[in-house]
Parts: sequence; structure tokens; C-alpha cells
Amino acid sequence: EISDAAVMAETKEKRVDSVQVFGRKKTAIAVAYCKRGKGLIKVNGQPIEYVKPEGLRDKVLEPIYLLGYPRFEGVDIRVRVRGGGYTAQIYAIRQAIAKSIVAFNQKYVDEATKTEIKDILMSFDRSLLVADPRRCEPKKFGGRSARARFQKSYR
Repeated sequence: EISDAAVMAETKEKRVDSVQVFGRKKTAIAVAYCKRGKGLIKVNGQPIEYVKPEGLRDKVLEPIYLLGYPRFEGVDIRVRVRGGGYTAQIYAIRQAIAKSIVAFNQKYVDEATKTEIKDILMSFDRSLLVADPRRCEPKKFGGRSARARFQKSYR
């Protein structure tokens, strides 16, 4: 008969070292699933090099440029993104990637590495780790948008 301790040890071995983190920009939400692997980074099932539009591709690759590829070699990151426009999605993806590498290092590597990574990312661009709280303001009556009013005439 197998003891409970042996069963627990077996299930612990099967569990994969992984973290799940999200990035947000306006209404776009990107969920990054980061686990031990061999350096794959995919966005909606496609390699990160094929992210559209090309003009903003460098934005997605910024965390990798900043930290250097060796830091990403031990992990696989899969990103699912939905909502928002394409620019907002790009910003959500880069935030998810940056946050996932920080979270993974905190949980499975060590605090010093995590702090080092966090400082590099923060000194470059705060939006890589902290979500932008700005949202679209709702339209009000008496005008054509949130703030603009209809023109007033007296005769």
C-alpha cells in the first residue's frame, strides 16, 4: 500500500513550475503563461516575431531587448490577448511578458534576480510593469462627446 507522503511527492514532481500573469491597456487584456522551457515566446499561438503591425513589433520585443535573450532561454511564454485595438493589444502583450518574467524569477529563481530585472524594466519604462489606469470617458447628453458641448445660439 502506498503512503500519503509518497502520493504527495509524486504529484509535486508532476506539477510544472509556472506563473500566470496579465497585462492590460485600455480594454485589451493579455494573459501570459510562463513555464520552464527552452525559450519559446508565442502570442496567440504564433511566434512573437510575427506580431502585427510591424511598426509596433519592436514594442513587443522591448522586454527581451532590455533583459537580453539569455534570461528568456530557460522559460516558455505563451500569451493570449483579446479586446481593444491593435496598439492597445501590443502594449498589453509587452506588459504581460515583462510581468511574467519578473513573477517567474520571484517564485522559482531568487529575490535578487527579480529585483535586478524589475529595476532594469522600471528605469526604461514604468508601463512595462504598472498598468495605465486611464479609460475612455463616457459621453454625456447636451454635446457630441464626453466634454464638448453643442454650440449655443441666442436668436
